[in-house]
Amino acid sequence: MASHRIIIVDDHPLFRSALSQTLASEDAAVEEAGSLDALTAALETNRDCDLVLLDLNMPGVRGFSGLLLVRAQYPEIPVMIVSAVEDPAVIRRCFDLGASGYLSKSETAANIRTSIRTVLEGGLWLPDGISLEAEEDDAQKDMLARLATLTPQQVRVLMMLSDGLMNKQVAYELSISEATVKAHVSAILQKLNVDSRTQAVIAASRIEQGQFAPLVEDENA
Repeated sequence: MASHRIIIVDDHPLFRSALSQTLASEDAAVEEAGSLDALTAALETNRDCDLVLLDLNMPGVRGFSGLLLVRAQYPEIPVMIVSAVEDPAVIRRCFDLGASGYLSKSETAANIRTSIRTVLEGGLWLPDGISLEAEEDDAQKDMLARLATLTPQQVRVLMMLSDGLMNKQVAYELSISEATVKAHVSAILQKLNVDSRTQAVIAASRIEQGQFAPLVEDENA
């Protein structure tokens, strides 16, 4: 029986299959999920999981929302990002939001196996040349810390607000009451320390774009 359970979350079947084959020699049961919904279904069936390998860019995911959602919903499960993005600022942001590792899709099979063993043993894995000690803007650090306090449902609500959905539409999509949506919005504003849903959406979009200028209400919003 395998010592570890690993779930690969990526919307490209060929990449999932290739990564699964790379890990075939490891002492691990490797499962595949093509979306966050599929990951949730797998973990609802059996929450005992040692590592999630998560792609940053998938349908229905904006910026770091997938990482935020998985870390909020399953805080006990380590998450390693597996991505083609190699921007140092993006990599550091993932660690700020709770990732245990960051793996480039261009890595060799040997490095992939080494990185996963490192994280399974409780360590962190950073790409060569990346330092978590690099100076970050104070506003960015503060907003990242605040976003990390959102509950899974609050992350979903914020992403739907970012997509332009109104409270009634969010309530329909999440099968909750409009009053519950309003309560979530109020909690989001408080946690992000902003005064309006427009500012919350701006904050979420700037997390994705790496821009952290002072938040100013858009008069045309």
